[in-house]
Amino acid sequence: MFHGRPPKRALRIYFATDIHGSDRCFRKFLAAAEHYEADALVLGGDIAGKGLVPVRSRNGTLTAKVRGEAVAVPHADEERLRAEINQLGFYSVVGDDGEMDRLEGDKAAIDAVFEGAIVEQIQGWCKLAEERLKPAVRCIITPGNDDPKAIDAVLKAAPRIESPEGELCEVGPVLLASCGDVTPTPWNTEREYPEEELERRLDKILAPAPAGARLVVNFHNPPYGSGLDFAAELDDRLLPVIRGGRPSIIPVGSKAVREVVKRHRPVVGLHGHIHESKGAQKIGSTMCLNPGSDYAADVLRGVIVDFADDGSYLDFLFTAG
Repeated sequence: MFHGRPPKRALRIYFATDIHGSDRCFRKFLAAAEHYEADALVLGGDIAGKGLVPVRSRNGTLTAKVRGEAVAVPHADEERLRAEINQLGFYSVVGDDGEMDRLEGDKAAIDAVFEGAIVEQIQGWCKLAEERLKPAVRCIITPGNDDPKAIDAVLKAAPRIESPEGELCEVGPVLLASCGDVTPTPWNTEREYPEEELERRLDKILAPAPAGARLVVNFHNPPYGSGLDFAAELDDRLLPVIRGGRPSIIPVGSKAVREVVKRHRPVVGLHGHIHESKGAQKIGSTMCLNPGSDYAADVLRGVIVDFADDGSYLDFLFTAG
């Protein structure tokens, strides 16, 4: 009996998501291209930090709340303090008591400083990608629901970054379809839509795909009930619901994403959004993956996905480092 040769790898994608402003994790993301011999890097949303931490400067000392506790360090330790705040997914702004009091009393000013910090960081990351990546490596970054829409233009303008949000993008033998929109969350973020509207938006992205095209969907919202979307149930105060002495864990993914995956049958689904739900699950013939997120521990979680020259899915491997 003659056996054909196993399919040869033609494309390796390294996918990560939900780094929430972590500079260390972004640098690890860029390094993954060489470390894992990836042809394309894909960062799938929620790249911006979660908030702004005021750091008060007085009498040669800096004070701030970090992990819910007041800390005080000498001015010489400013860089270390701000790095620790960033590791937790936040940006910092330094000023004296008068400046911080004025800022904290003006929500519009806080929002402007926060957005400015996000834009400045992402502009820096785009330049870093230009400096560090080899020319042959594709670098694709798309937003998620926690990312303000102000970052879209920054990503589009960066010469070394591709940001095909809401579009089809050819990546070797596959067509990548990206969407950072999600169903409603308790935090009322900028890119939230009801299930029916999200389904229409996803179908619109996929509609131009030629018949028989090998699709990979980079949908930030995981499919409902897939095992990639389990999170703690929250009450009206955003506190975990306790049932039987334990936190209640429920599926919080999107039914629209599940239906679109079943209908269009991509070869692979790349998802994020739910940090604690790392996993792999087949929906029909589609291998759906969520690498999870552990940015606050300085760990970049990702997944390597290999494809054959006809765009068929070969294998995956979760990574952490």
